[in-house]
Amino acid sequence: MNKIIRLISLFFYYCFAQYLPDSYTPIFGKPSNFIRIFLCRRIFKSCGKRVLNINRHAFFGFGKNVEIGDFSSIGANCVLHPNVKIGQYVMMGPETYIVGNNHITADVNTPMCFQGKTENKVTVIEDDVWIGARVMIMPGRKIGKGSILAAGAVVTKDVPSLCVFGGNPAKLIRRRGM
Repeated sequence: MNKIIRLISLFFYYCFAQYLPDSYTPIFGKPSNFIRIFLCRRIFKSCGKRVLNINRHAFFGFGKNVEIGDFSSIGANCVLHPNVKIGQYVMMGPETYIVGNNHITADVNTPMCFQGKTENKVTVIEDDVWIGARVMIMPGRKIGKGSILAAGAVVTKDVPSLCVFGGNPAKLIRRRGM
């Protein structure tokens, strides 16, 4: 029965709910956000009791292994691969892209498009993280508690706790609280 509910929720999310008005639109925003969260509770592996926002056009595939904690948000036009764990109090700006895998490129005698892809890796975003607009997080990265990813950052390595990272590739800008 849960599988059927998940599939029905996926259908309604992708055919209807993702197109509803932006969560911050006066009058229609809150009900639209409520509908998206309602459906994602039935789609995701786990969904916090008080998710703040799942904005319009968020894409997460089948969402079977997506986890999101309390008071967290997914921004507009975000793309999450199907193996992501989002902690509590996470703010995600618009157009964030969390990559799940890469192409295999080891054999120079075979075209890259025929070499396949690497296995999906789990990306972990710990509690109290702020992800700016248009951030790209590469496969299997861990974003430490209390960190900030500046807008446009391309995260190619793990980010320690309480750090501000930015740039392409993302580098340490400063530590928080020091």
